Amino acid sequence: MHRVDEVIHQRLTTEVPLVREVAQYIISAGGKRLRPALLLMLSGAIGSQSPHRHALAAVVEFIHTATLLHDDVVDESTLRRGRETANERFGNAASVLVGDFLYSRAFQMMVDVNDMRVMQVLSDATNVIAEGEVLQLMNMHDASIDEGAYLKVIRSKTAKLFEASSRLAAILARADESTEALCASYGQALGTAFQVIDDVLDYEGSAEELGKNLGDDLREGKVTLPIICALRTGSEAQKHLIRQAIEQGDVAHLDDIRSIILDTGALREARASADAEAQRAMDAAAQLPENVYSAALLQLAAGLLERRS
Repeated sequence: MHRVDEVIHQRLTTEVPLVREVAQYIISAGGKRLRPALLLMLSGAIGSQSPHRHALAAVVEFIHTATLLHDDVVDESTLRRGRETANERFGNAASVLVGDFLYSRAFQMMVDVNDMRVMQVLSDATNVIAEGEVLQLMNMHDASIDEGAYLKVIRSKTAKLFEASSRLAAILARADESTEALCASYGQALGTAFQVIDDVLDYEGSAEELGKNLGDDLREGKVTLPIICALRTGSEAQKHLIRQAIEQGDVAHLDDIRSIILDTGALREARASADAEAQRAMDAAAQLPENVYSAALLQLAAGLLERRS
């Protein structure tokens, strides 16, 4: 991961000061770096030491960072990872344009690898992520969204880059189809579980732990799994309050809605869904060669269920 960070800083070079400043600001905020870590860990699990793995891990992080810059503009977010979002600090225009810079830099770097499968996987993933963003936008303030529609969004918007990162490890290793499928399955399941837990924490966590404002999903009119579960089992009065908040983006009754989500067992039900996805990831990891890397992949999926930030 130190090597990946070196590549990231090397490839952020630009003669435009504002591009450098905004890009450095958001990347230096850190974050979990899960997507590049997946590529490296799966490479280790299948015995690959491809010279391109660090560069592609950086590519994945650039694509992810670009989506964050654009997301925060669309969502009008003000806080990420415990500090101001880039759009709050530098303005929407700078955030959108630097996001575009990171996308284009990522594509320059993947061209350097000179592998059409790599290009196909990353370009397809980037396209699917964009579709997921638009789907989510279309679903805003719609309290009728069901679990199937919700999962379609998060598997496009979040899990797809996890899946692509994992699949790249197998492609770089020239692994067989079954190994590639196992890697991709692990990444998709882990990414899905990660997002479900993220949505749970918007109602269960604290702003200090999460580094973002609680209730952002509700304010933005996002119908996430805890809301869907509460709407299935709540009383008519409870459902009315939730629907009204979603349709109006009203956080005035956030505490009441958090209580409803807790009282109806919605958080428990949503965590059970994440548990099933994490188990799917562990089942895939268990079929990989037995070594320190596959053991860490199993531990990562299991530990995700304890995530609090």
